[in-house]
Amino acid sequence: MPLDRYGVLVGALVSHFRDTPDDQGRWFHVNLRVKAGGAQYRVAVDVDSHQSAVGVEWKVVAGLTGANLGPVAALDEGYHDLTMTSSSGAVDYQRSRWMQSRPGCVFVAMPDPVMAFLSQLFGRRVPPWSQGSNLDAAAAFEPLLAGSPKVLVFGEPFTTGLGMHNVHQNQGDPAASQWWAENGIWQDGCTVVQQASGGWTAFVSKFTSQAYRTDGQGHPR
Repeated sequence: MPLDRYGVLVGALVSHFRDTPDDQGRWFHVNLRVKAGGAQYRVAVDVDSHQSAVGVEWKVVAGLTGANLGPVAALDEGYHDLTMTSSSGAVDYQRSRWMQSRPGCVFVAMPDPVMAFLSQLFGRRVPPWSQGSNLDAAAAFEPLLAGSPKVLVFGEPFTTGLGMHNVHQNQGDPAASQWWAENGIWQDGCTVVQQASGGWTAFVSKFTSQAYRTDGQGHPR
């Protein structure tokens, strides 16, 4: 079955910090403190796996607009449950249109206004998955957070307290995995940051053990 709950947190970033290193000197999350509707939430964004043999992959998808994000772009501050469907504004790494490349375009890193303009003219090219250490993933994510921007965080709310976790791909886990039962479509987690230009940039991540292609139940195929 899929996640128990899924939704999006809309708010203003107050601060961010990495987990305290464990005995192996590793960080598992970049943590965000997000203010929304007079309350403060903690968000745990995965930049590593708790299983040392499983690495992490990520993408930074720039040049997004409110039209790409759908209904969630107009939501008020606070946490909002989302139905796990294509029309709710939910995210699916394999099915969301903004995660799909348009043929004939070449991805080149450019400032957000330029990316947005070229995307309108020629369509968009989503970068390939990057692989590296937890430090590499954190270093790719943290620059997006400069300037206390508005953020949209997709994932599962904490069962106790205010916060979000499962801010990563939530499908494609193998049958032998303890997370197989949580596989599902239209329930992927990510952090989308509004830039000074008004455009949006998304940080998405997955574990190397998770499949790139899934069936209608979110299981590997």
